[in-house]
Amino acid sequence: MIESLLIANRGEIARRIIRTARAMGIRTIAVHSDVDAAMPFVREADEAVCIGTAPAADSYLRQDRLLEAARATGAQAIHPGYGFLSENAEFAEAVIAAGLVWVGAPPAAIRAMGLKDAAKARMIAAGVPVTPGYLGEDQAPDRLRAEADAIGYPVLIKAVAGGGGKGMRQVDASADFAEALASCQREAAAAFGDDRVLIEKYILSPRHIEVQVFGDTHGQVVHLFERDCSLQRRHQKVIEEAPAPGMDAVTRAAVCDAAVRAAKAVDYVGAGTIEFIADGSEGLRADRIWFMEMNTRLQVEHPVTEAITGQDLVEWQLRVASGQPLPKRQDELSITGWAMEARLYAENPTTGFLPSTGPLDRLRFPDGVRVDSGVDEGGAVTPYYDPMIAKLIVHGPTRTDAARRLAGAARGVQVWPVRTNAAFLARAAAHPAFVAGDVDTGFIARHADALIPSGQPSAAVLSAAAAAILPPAGDDPWRALRGFRANAAPVMTVAIEVAGQPYVATPDDRATAIAVDQVLFAEGEAWPFGPRRADHAGGAGDGDGALLAPMPGRVIAVPVAAGQRVARGERLLVLEAMKMEQALLAPFDGVVAELKVEEGVQVTEGTLLVRIDREDT
Repeated sequence: MIESLLIANRGEIARRIIRTARAMGIRTIAVHSDVDAAMPFVREADEAVCIGTAPAADSYLRQDRLLEAARATGAQAIHPGYGFLSENAEFAEAVIAAGLVWVGAPPAAIRAMGLKDAAKARMIAAGVPVTPGYLGEDQAPDRLRAEADAIGYPVLIKAVAGGGGKGMRQVDASADFAEALASCQREAAAAFGDDRVLIEKYILSPRHIEVQVFGDTHGQVVHLFERDCSLQRRHQKVIEEAPAPGMDAVTRAAVCDAAVRAAKAVDYVGAGTIEFIADGSEGLRADRIWFMEMNTRLQVEHPVTEAITGQDLVEWQLRVASGQPLPKRQDELSITGWAMEARLYAENPTTGFLPSTGPLDRLRFPDGVRVDSGVDEGGAVTPYYDPMIAKLIVHGPTRTDAARRLAGAARGVQVWPVRTNAAFLARAAAHPAFVAGDVDTGFIARHADALIPSGQPSAAVLSAAAAAILPPAGDDPWRALRGFRANAAPVMTVAIEVAGQPYVATPDDRATAIAVDQVLFAEGEAWPFGPRRADHAGGAGDGDGALLAPMPGRVIAVPVAAGQRVARGERLLVLEAMKMEQALLAPFDGVVAELKVEEGVQVTEGTLLVRIDREDT
């Protein structure tokens, strides 16, 4: 058995690996960037090594520094987690060449499945059904368009080396193909250094079904059943579950057997996921599920598989990497109950899911829920890495019960001052169509109006805020007599501010919201509140020409100057955070009266950036 393990990753997955390794008596070594020095995974490891500065390219992606850290600490093995270098064949080879154990897929398998066109050709040879499409070497635009025309629209253009939704375009008509192809190729070249693409038939009611597979060095391969990851936003998973809703025994056997064949075709060892796309227009059917790609690593959503099978997949990884056979045979694995996982992100759904960074002054989760988190209360979300705060994982006897528990877990999240998608997750898990199992990859777009919070406090929140600012009934005789005073209105009203805006509300002590230090937590949202200021003049916004920072970030462009005339819709400045750019535009024709920032400065959410005065007419 491996005795010492370096974890070439950070945050939530590093903590997850440490937890299992410690239970197995394995010494753990964390590596970290300078900005991550105080993170929980660093404290929880037996030893830690700083490998560089905050940008991943200067730390977590530096293969030389990772290997040097392993040598310096006497690590016997390296676990890459997911993301970063987890599917980098060159790094895997370097680890093995250094005499260390690589807790991951064989380099040959990573290469075989790393390019989508080659992987699909291999799957065809192995008898695994693949989506109809074009995988050819001829990348001439005319040839690609002709193939798309032959397949029939809509089609999907996908980067051969793509992933994470990058280098992917849906095309609905032949006339739109050329422009979409050029855009896709530019993005693919920038993201992966490879502009080659393939063409697939676009499935109109797509379901994202994936199968967890595991292989060992003794030639055994098993599956641990399927997961459904159809709830996505911009090709990024939001809620995952296991098993897949609507999956009957015949279809499950077909898709899981196909996944095992796929893994065997590349002599797979370790944890992997075979991803399929299914046409869900008539329910799940064995003849309408096709291979899409393979992820040659542990997946973010692996906890739902652990919940329904009762297996620890990180323990499986470590045992297989140590040369042991798989802990279970196929006939020893079964499904118990239903599990769901929601990804809690530091982002604000009411502003187009812009990222939110900053301190985590409050970070609380409800009891009775598995929470895999990379941060603790008192820490911070930085702009350097993925904005996921935690994964909320629930398990219940039925799908309906699991959905109810997930919605309740999301409602019970308390995070401040960083914004999160908790209320969005709660609404998604409680939506009647989701509870009924009516899910596909278009679910969020179809139901966006019902899922995205309005950004305005509800009547219940206002009532709770009003109640919270009043003294206890025992200290206030007028409050104690509310509704019973002679010759007085039966209802008391209170002037308050919530999220910086003035309101008049009726106190209600029965509200379920929780007030902590002038912040009200309700239904997964956080609302700062207090008594109405005497000088309150309302919040600044587009109407008065004051533009505030919609997210914390760095100003990367300021194309205007003070005193300059601007037209409505003209770009005033550009913010960047977590590799996302947000342009702020002039709300009307006018003159730049104030310019508060310059290129290169960091700003916090709500900072006044620029003010436009209307021109006299």
